[in-house]
Amino acid sequence: MMSLPTTEATLKTANPVGELAAGVSQATPIMLGYVVLAMAFGILAREAGLTILETVAMSVIVFAGASQFIAAGMFAAAMSPATIILTTFLVNLRHILMSASLAPYLRGLKLHSYALLGWGITDETFAVHSTVYRERRRHHWFIYGTNFAAYAAWVSGTVIGALFGSIVPGIDQLPLGFALPAMFICLLVMQLSDRLVLYAGVLAAGLSLLFGQLWEGNWNIILATVLTATIASGWEKWKISG
Repeated sequence: MMSLPTTEATLKTANPVGELAAGVSQATPIMLGYVVLAMAFGILAREAGLTILETVAMSVIVFAGASQFIAAGMFAAAMSPATIILTTFLVNLRHILMSASLAPYLRGLKLHSYALLGWGITDETFAVHSTVYRERRRHHWFIYGTNFAAYAAWVSGTVIGALFGSIVPGIDQLPLGFALPAMFICLLVMQLSDRLVLYAGVLAAGLSLLFGQLWEGNWNIILATVLTATIASGWEKWKISG
């Protein structure tokens, strides 16, 4: 049974602290994956020649896992700062789509709230937000809780990897890369609420793989997402009108 959406009056009377705690609770699986993945980034960045301060600062300021791994590799390859910045920008373009998807649920907030909420969106936190908001409205402090809990885990993991990666022998040989695929699979399963979503996920994956073979870069993700969302939205409206 589909739950009724929370009214605006209920949102105004919601307890921000309780919503913050609920957001942190929802972020627990993300935090576990982020700590491990950030440790891998900290180790990789130090091996690429970044100092401990530079490694931690990248996680504190950038907070974008995929682009941070790419940037560390490009730094190791002695590429120009302009190239690294442009590549990071292109990799993170998909966040525009994520923000646009959540925007209808967050109307009426102040500009600084939008800035903080948008800054904290990642692939994983967006998956949680979109799943939760599909069922009911939440106070925007719920998103604060999820985003900043994930952020704290990412920064903490980076610090651990940067400080102790070179001390523990053989830690760089551990298969730390399993954390990201496992986390994405878990978050994907959470969103498979009906057949349409399942078909959309399969279509998006297929299109992304196809476009990835045709063009270099990360445009395949954006194109596959836009096309799949358009097709799924049109199909859903056709079913309702029919």
